[in-house]
Amino acid sequence: MTSTSSIDTPFRAADLGTLAVIAWSGERPGEKDDMPFLLAYSTGDSPAGPEAGEAAIRALLRNNGLTVGTTVHDGTKNPSFPVSLLVEAGQAVVSMPPMNAQCPVPPEWLTAAEVRGKAYFLFTTRPWPTATPGHPVTEEDLQSFVGDEETLMASAHCLLPVRRIRS
Repeated sequence: MTSTSSIDTPFRAADLGTLAVIAWSGERPGEKDDMPFLLAYSTGDSPAGPEAGEAAIRALLRNNGLTVGTTVHDGTKNPSFPVSLLVEAGQAVVSMPPMNAQCPVPPEWLTAAEVRGKAYFLFTTRPWPTATPGHPVTEEDLQSFVGDEETLMASAHCLLPVRRIRS
């Protein structure tokens, strides 16, 4: 009998389950301006089970050259970075081959994105089953999930330049 680790598991989009993106802005220690944040996560409802969803996200991140843990990948200094952020009409669109995800952003997020010119993006492999798309998430629930060390250590961390459609 052989076992397959998540390290060599191929990416299977069907195993992702429901993916969602949520936006907020807030202070970072030692910095005066708010930072716009985006979090991508699965609700853990993969047809193959939550473990398959986590493995699929890990494979997706790995296929795009991203690591999970404490490294912050700086897309602001790399024009060919595989993850991009487009902000337009009150929406943030995060693109990463082979997918795109879109979410509405609040006015304070837009202000922070305009001031900073970048956003902090996390994509966690940890499922968040109680945060389903279309239902509000309380600030306390967001802080509890995102501030949990398990979530942070199970996430790819990226700085993304804010791009807009040129007219």
